[in-house]
Amino acid sequence: MKRLLKSVAVAALLIGAQQLSAQKIAHVQLDSLIQLMPETKQAMDIAQSYLKDLEKQVASMKTEFDTKYQDYLANEASYSELVKKTKQEELQSLNQRITDFQTQAQQDYQKKYMELSRPIQDKAKKAIDAVAKENGYKYILDTSTGLVLYSEPSDDVLMLCKKKLDSMPAAVLPGQGGGTAPKKDNPKPQPKTGGGK
Repeated sequence: MKRLLKSVAVAALLIGAQQLSAQKIAHVQLDSLIQLMPETKQAMDIAQSYLKDLEKQVASMKTEFDTKYQDYLANEASYSELVKKTKQEELQSLNQRITDFQTQAQQDYQKKYMELSRPIQDKAKKAIDAVAKENGYKYILDTSTGLVLYSEPSDDVLMLCKKKLDSMPAAVLPGQGGGTAPKKDNPKPQPKTGGGK
């Protein structure tokens, strides 16, 4: 009986080991795949435009500050103490507003960039999922993150994923409206005929 149990255990271990070794593993550099997508350039252009608008606002605020500061320096000697104090407080307040705006602008830019990146990352993930299913891969590792400390040689599926991306519709970026599916016409309700409910 012990021999039979030992034989069954050994057989189960061998079958398990064969199944593990038969699993296909591949890798892809996700950041490289995303850089190949045309939506990435579009998103970067939108983000840069957004950033330039924010920078223009900062520049305008700084110009206002510089003008008021130069005016203060030119007329400081003629100001009464109360006017001096008021002008100094005004300059300090404006300087603080500039600093606060710069901080908020940086946060807004990062938020905008993440918002634009999300549909691109989702599309890339769908392409990777499709390639894995079509090619029988059990695992696809992202080697761009550096989290893989050791791996056996595996297939690089970057170009397979790129090919899959090319066959997919463009990712719809927030606020761009392009690429949305056309709305189906709602048929007009037909008048009820007969006496039924």
